[in-house]
Amino acid sequence: MKFSTAAVVAAASIASAQNSTSNSTGSLCDKYTAALLGNNTADNQYTLLKYLVNTAVIGDALAKPNISGVSFPNVKVAGILANGTVNGTQVNLLPYFNGGLASSNRGGSSGVAVNFLDDGGATPLTMNMPANGTSSNQYRLLTHLYQYFGGLLQCSQQGQMGFSSYQGSGSQYNVHKFMNLDVYQNTYFIQQVALSAESFGVSSSDIATVGKALNSLFNVRCAANATVIPSQGPAQQSICIASDCPLAMNNTCSAYQASVEPGVSNSTLAMGEGNKTSTATQSAANGGTPTASSTSETSTGAAAQNVMLGGAAAAFAAAAYFL
Repeated sequence: MKFSTAAVVAAASIASAQNSTSNSTGSLCDKYTAALLGNNTADNQYTLLKYLVNTAVIGDALAKPNISGVSFPNVKVAGILANGTVNGTQVNLLPYFNGGLASSNRGGSSGVAVNFLDDGGATPLTMNMPANGTSSNQYRLLTHLYQYFGGLLQCSQQGQMGFSSYQGSGSQYNVHKFMNLDVYQNTYFIQQVALSAESFGVSSSDIATVGKALNSLFNVRCAANATVIPSQGPAQQSICIASDCPLAMNNTCSAYQASVEPGVSNSTLAMGEGNKTSTATQSAANGGTPTASSTSETSTGAAAQNVMLGGAAAAFAAAAYFL
């Protein structure tokens, strides 16, 4: 099985980051579970992952936990369901979640429309729940996000009662192949999940170390097969697959299908998607680094921007649209 140089470096960087952390406080998951929630149990690790993911999705609508002796940074998070802009290019990710686009892979030759906000929408997330019930698309999506993040951050208690191991696909390209996500959409999502992590006090260095490594696996086009969840083995992982996505080192484009723009399934729900009139002066495809902002926030501060620009949030963004 052929691996790209970037994938090997990424895996080594992740292992180094986790091993360095484990010398004193355990994995990054263990470290922040203990710091924020006290006992490093499976239940608490799962709670932490819910806070991080739910805040990235809906932003500040989720209140921070009231923990004695813990104060959280004042970081504005709009959430990935909010409209935003990247280098003057409008981004609207909502149609991928509400069924406005036929973009979900259900095993056929083209994408289908799936409403992943079918069980309460934002309301249960404001209470740090995945959904109102346990049999909906929304429940499946959110719980898989929690599980995947747990695997990425090496939660030591995952797999125990209270925190299941990841139950989704081992190939994130396969999950996202009908979405045709571009560099602007990925950058905006990355910004929001970076800000979510920062809002809970995750250090820039911790986010950046893991995020920079995973950026080479997910936020590039035509990446060679690589392993993310050890029990699943190597598979195609590229999430950014549109023509403006930067090519991976030792890319294997012949193994990937040609990207196709997802069809509109509901014009009202999909309104705004595709109207990406850009005034950008930089493009990742040309060696530049897109910067993102939300239309609902005026400033994120230098620290937040540094986290975003370093590929810092890709550790979280890797699970951005997972089923």
